[in-house]
Amino acid sequence: MDMRAGLFQQQTLKLAMTQELSQAIALLQYSSQELTAFLESEALENPLISLEYPQPFSVHRRGESRKGNGHDPKYWIEQIGGDQLNLEKHLLSQLNIKKISKARLRIFLQFIRNMDDNGYVRVTLEDIAKVTGTPVEEVAECLKLIHQLEPFGIGARNLQECLLIQARMAKHKLAEMILEEHFLLFAEKKWKELTRKLNVSLGDIQNVSDYIQTLNPRPGSLYDHDKPAYIIPDVAVEIRDGRLIISTLDKNGPKISSNTSYLKQMKQYNDPQVDRFLQEKWQDFQWIQRSLQQRKETILKVMARIVEKQSECFYKGMSFLIPMAMKEIALDLEIHESTVSRAVKGKYVRAPFGTVEMRAFFTSTVQSTAEEDISAHRAKKNSGASNTGGR
Repeated sequence: MDMRAGLFQQQTLKLAMTQELSQAIALLQYSSQELTAFLESEALENPLISLEYPQPFSVHRRGESRKGNGHDPKYWIEQIGGDQLNLEKHLLSQLNIKKISKARLRIFLQFIRNMDDNGYVRVTLEDIAKVTGTPVEEVAECLKLIHQLEPFGIGARNLQECLLIQARMAKHKLAEMILEEHFLLFAEKKWKELTRKLNVSLGDIQNVSDYIQTLNPRPGSLYDHDKPAYIIPDVAVEIRDGRLIISTLDKNGPKISSNTSYLKQMKQYNDPQVDRFLQEKWQDFQWIQRSLQQRKETILKVMARIVEKQSECFYKGMSFLIPMAMKEIALDLEIHESTVSRAVKGKYVRAPFGTVEMRAFFTSTVQSTAEEDISAHRAKKNSGASNTGGR
């Protein structure tokens, strides 16, 4: 074997977290309401973005079928949705945005928009540094500031860091030391070894254990991500001539276009600074436009596979669901399972039998007495029917 040292060239494939990719991921997991809020926010910052709103459309309250009687105009006040505080708004409300530079605000937004439902950050410091064009050290400083926001533990990158942040903010020194330096020993309940290392009693370790049990391992779950006041379906599945037809309902949301008149007007100044500003904003507009198209295509592809696998359900109703996992769809489409999860998160489909959440078509497997796999939904319904019949 040749073990000589030297310089060699080698081609490798590596996925880089670009700003466009990060934005596409964020847009994919937005619900219709969140997407509209995002576009409105971007339109305020970018004069080249123009939003055209659709004519008033019918929407459904959560849990209602589209075949319902609708809302009585006399009770219009009951149809107003509450302004539910989400995690992003709550975190930004704690920052003094007026004193934060635009560069830092972009970093904060990248962190917040790349948190999962538990409030954990799912990107690296290097990813954020590349996307925002800032040094890793400054990105790390911004993350430290996020760790000081409530709910404590938000912005952690794993369970250990989440618990450690909470212990640190509570100034529980022994818990902080154990979580930071001896987390594995503590998790594996090797408490005798811990008492020797830290020169404390078993009672002290037990007290720390009791304290850690009171901490929240999922601080982001305190905020409702998936329950809009009104349901705006993203996809429609209809039966036409005995066939299932899928279509998007993107007309329900604002349509994005470029403000060409403003662009032409500003270009007349022939100012290098204005030109740079326009170039940056035009690039932002194109990124958003491409991300929206990618979001639409991904949701359609995922929905098409769901319809293909759950066709009997769409013809006959939800009681005919078969067991299906997100991993199956991901393998069929040759994409990551997390992409499927983002594509169905907070999205609704207007099916022939009513408006339901896309996640509802993914069910666990239950072994029946006939040794065949049936969905948990059908098993629950069968169980209810047998109980009723036995009365």
